[in-house]
Amino acid sequence: MDDELKNSILKTGTTVLGIVCKDGIIMAADRQVTAGNLVMLKDKQKVNKINDYLVISWTGGLADAQRLTKVIVAELKLKELKSRSRPTIKQAANLISAVTYAQIRNFSTIPSIVGTLIAGFNEDGTTELYTIEPAGSVEKVNDYDANFGSGMPYVLGLLERQYKKGLTIKEGIELAKEALKSSTQRDTGSGYGIDIYTITKEGIKKEVSQEIQAKYVDQ
Repeated sequence: MDDELKNSILKTGTTVLGIVCKDGIIMAADRQVTAGNLVMLKDKQKVNKINDYLVISWTGGLADAQRLTKVIVAELKLKELKSRSRPTIKQAANLISAVTYAQIRNFSTIPSIVGTLIAGFNEDGTTELYTIEPAGSVEKVNDYDANFGSGMPYVLGLLERQYKKGLTIKEGIELAKEALKSSTQRDTGSGYGIDIYTITKEGIKKEVSQEIQAKYVDQ
């Protein structure tokens, strides 16, 4: 693939974030979508509730991420209908892992590259967060993760210093805000807004929806 083709692919240089709290999970992301050096979208929701119990966020190619999400929603529904029981968060994460692994290893001049964070609550009320890296490996997250977004170094640097075990959901929301705002200040692939969801045994709730507005100020 030559440089011109690489730069024309719509992709998300992005910041995605998952934080484990004592009473639930925080999922957050910025809104910018880029194609090479060009900002294509400023209002893309990268954290999405895909059913009653799961939230997913992704980094990588936009078309690949959209397709992966549609496939996962359909496969989870089929699994639920066949087994007459709701899939666990671990089962959903392993399904995403299997699809991601298969896609990247099928020969293509434009390979599918998607990194995913998935969080949700199980039927027993427990909450879990998993990260699936672009090659398909899956790991349960016990503290925090930013997958492989372009804003990852900025986010992990801040969380390494400020995260602590036993965070409340309220504290986790504020920490996610700080992490995303730090990333959008320095990462050229992240910006234009932030969205933050909470996942607890009571359900899924969107807690923060903020737009970043640029202003011209006389000096």
